Amino acid sequence: MMADELEQTAAEQAPEAGAPPSGAPPSGAPPSEAQPAEPARNENFKWYILHAYSGFERKVRESIESRIEAFGLKDKVGRVMIPTEPVTEIVNGKKRTVERVFLPGYVLVEMELDNHLWHVLKDTPKVTGFLGTGDKPVALSEEEVSSILFRSETAKEKPRMKIKYEKGEQVRITDGPFANFNGVVDEINEDRETMKIMVTIFGRSTPVELEFSKVEKIE
Repeated sequence: MMADELEQTAAEQAPEAGAPPSGAPPSGAPPSEAQPAEPARNENFKWYILHAYSGFERKVRESIESRIEAFGLKDKVGRVMIPTEPVTEIVNGKKRTVERVFLPGYVLVEMELDNHLWHVLKDTPKVTGFLGTGDKPVALSEEEVSSILFRSETAKEKPRMKIKYEKGEQVRITDGPFANFNGVVDEINEDRETMKIMVTIFGRSTPVELEFSKVEKIE
């Protein structure tokens, strides 16, 4: 008799097949996950320029980021930027795109500058000082910052060609109806990335306008 009562009680307390365990969220309910809040932007951030040794801009940026981390100043500093633009070069008749610094010796830092941060950055290796008068750094205006950022973003869409030619230089045409003709550079248009070449056709000097990518030097 006692055994039958125990079996009946256990059957009543056992969960139905497929039922979620006690305390589990209802089937189909989304998991409760707290969405990380985006860090609030520091309204006191301004852009400043650090003077660095030309050619060491990337090394200086790495050093600045390391020092900011080491001194616990991440809340005081935003972006550290080197003004660069992609440039297309023609090497042995082949195109290649490289990043070129268009403001050599300049490193832009977005920050809330105070005396302590000023010393930390000024003492960074290969840094010679801030843009400004004496010990008073001058923050960039919104227009100045926008023009630099705009140039960087625009250049990504259409890389500039690196000029390697001079007026009067002998070149060879590599593409188009005049391919394999030799000529002399007469004019160079950097904005349009074209050049006018004087080509001798049937004994007469004829001007031909071509893109930089369709011309190569004669070694």
